[in-house]
Amino acid sequence: MQYAVLGKTGFKVSKLGLGGAALGGDFGLVSDDEVIRVVHEALDLGINFMDTAPLYGKGESERRIGKALKGRRDRVILATKAVMRGEAYSYENTIRSVEASLRRLQTDYVDLIQLHEAERTTFEEGMNGTVAAFLKLKEDGKVRAIGVNAGNPELLIPYIRTGNIDTVQTYCHYMLIDHSAKRLLFPVCREFRIGVINGSPLGMGILADKPAPFLNKNTDLLEEAERRKKQLDFLRKTPGQGGLAEPAMRFSLTCPDIAVTLTGTASVQELRANASYCDGAGLPEEDEQRVFALFSESPSLF
Repeated sequence: MQYAVLGKTGFKVSKLGLGGAALGGDFGLVSDDEVIRVVHEALDLGINFMDTAPLYGKGESERRIGKALKGRRDRVILATKAVMRGEAYSYENTIRSVEASLRRLQTDYVDLIQLHEAERTTFEEGMNGTVAAFLKLKEDGKVRAIGVNAGNPELLIPYIRTGNIDTVQTYCHYMLIDHSAKRLLFPVCREFRIGVINGSPLGMGILADKPAPFLNKNTDLLEEAERRKKQLDFLRKTPGQGGLAEPAMRFSLTCPDIAVTLTGTASVQELRANASYCDGAGLPEEDEQRVFALFSESPSLF
């Protein structure tokens, strides 16, 4: 397992982190026992960063992770988010959200609290409500660091420039077929020493040839993704066959601007496979430069 420092937090984190959406049952039914096995296997593999949210399984992901970490809390950098989708990003709602997360996670504090889905609020409400609440919770010792999450990386930049943010998390914008975060986000993160967490390096399953079911109705996106994937056949061990999971994971895991790449899985087998890619070996330089050249001018896929 490879490790990195998460920006100015100083946290030493595994470059592969365990994402919590699948553990809440968002991508298929999963039991408490299965989640416990995955969490314990992650710890055994050296994964010490776990990221969840009250949204995942409507609290089930947090509850299950809390159950799995009982007696092992000190072994992880634990991250969650606020607020639940549909609630206002107010100061009061944020405090209530975090307090509820702490109860489900069976802990007195979280290492990283993140404003979830910045697309669903305004910058003003996000700062005056949720981030203000985070700062109070940090003062009270209930959170150690503050982050913001958004699908659109450009929405993160105003938060970074306030100086109140330690980390950012985006998804589907640094992967083989869309690496727009490299241009839009990473330079600002370097300037402000912001830790970057990269979600969905497989593009919601697209690069593993298993698109998430909720993408099926987005035929234009899937058609464009397939067009781009065909240009990456040179990365497949057997051209035209097999997924691009391994090169996609290695592409993200070895990016110097990314501290943590998340894997969202409820499968011990998949977790072991992804952990095996976190050995410091990236794409051959010629292949990586070819990937950058292919899509440097392409619009964001998501």
